[in-house]
Amino acid sequence: MNSQNPGNIELSIVMPCLNEAETLKLCIDKAMKYIKENNIKGEVVIGDNGSTDGSQEIAISCGARVIAIPRKGYGSALMGAIEASFGKYVIMGDSDDSYDFSNLNFFVEKLREGYDLVMGNRFKGGVAKGAMPFLHRYLGNPVLSFIGRLFFRSKAGDFHCGLRGFRQDIVSVLNLQTTGMEFASEMVVKATIFKLKIAEVPTTLSPDGRTRPPHLRTWRDGWRHLRFLLVYSPKWLFLIPGILMMLVGLIMMISIIKGPVQLFNIYLDTNTLLYAAALIISGFQAINFAIFTRTYAIQVGFLPDNITLHKMYKYVNLESGLVVGILVTLIGFAGSAYSLYLWDQVDFGHLDYSSILRVVIPSVVSIIIGLQIILSSFFLSVLGVTKK
Repeated sequence: MNSQNPGNIELSIVMPCLNEAETLKLCIDKAMKYIKENNIKGEVVIGDNGSTDGSQEIAISCGARVIAIPRKGYGSALMGAIEASFGKYVIMGDSDDSYDFSNLNFFVEKLREGYDLVMGNRFKGGVAKGAMPFLHRYLGNPVLSFIGRLFFRSKAGDFHCGLRGFRQDIVSVLNLQTTGMEFASEMVVKATIFKLKIAEVPTTLSPDGRTRPPHLRTWRDGWRHLRFLLVYSPKWLFLIPGILMMLVGLIMMISIIKGPVQLFNIYLDTNTLLYAAALIISGFQAINFAIFTRTYAIQVGFLPDNITLHKMYKYVNLESGLVVGILVTLIGFAGSAYSLYLWDQVDFGHLDYSSILRVVIPSVVSIIIGLQIILSSFFLSVLGVTKK
């Protein structure tokens, strides 16, 4: 965060730039006009990502400040410009003339009311014909926005609107890390996770004013957004799938362990029991990953502290984990010993595999889960070491 604010600047309008000579002047002129007509003490800051078409000179001639950002990426360009801005509030938007910088009243009003983040919603304000590709409008944006609302309980209806305003000082709180297009998702996700005050206002989207293709790549950047949403939600990436796998595996194992089960015209026997075991083990591993990921993310500041985890750690620690792990492992060894006893009854000869596997498979699962509990307890104790 920039601690100096010459002239008590209230608003910084920030734009990323990479060879935007065709539209940059138009965007800056609109932003300057808005600042002047509304008697706002403001500035326009351009985060230049290494333009070679004279964009820097155009920006300076229009009265904007240009910040050279050597690290490539949409997020890098924006972050560099935001950190260098002097305004109490920041409104960011693309410099391709798709957003109207001459009409920012909704954003400024909400910021002055005390909101930390004000999101634009293009679907409420209006998307002009040809402004948004079909896949973006009817698949990418709705699906990713839905996932964002589901995973993080965000109220944002348009997760990826590039026009948004926020308090300049929240940047240091959110500790934004991404350098590419997923920067837009990270800001909304972290603002929601950290329980900042978020508002949404209608905004319009016009066709890109450039003649060259946009920097956005539909499938690549869509995947990067989705990947980010998954990585920042251990609950949906690991915990819920893990619980479902364990439940399905346990139901299958309990159903088959006494004997074959007929489901319509299908007989489920020891082969199915083996797959049930695989589901239980995989599910348990996924749950472990959820706990590890959340603990690590809290330690390094990616995610805020979690009361539920603190309560869990009162009962789930290295000592209790070792006790439970050893008990579960011993149950597995007891089952294995019983299977050896059954084998001894036939002088270690041929066995009825349909019967013996009903003992061996659950015993092996118990040994594996027990050992995982022991090892996971040690690993979790390392992750949970308090740092100075």
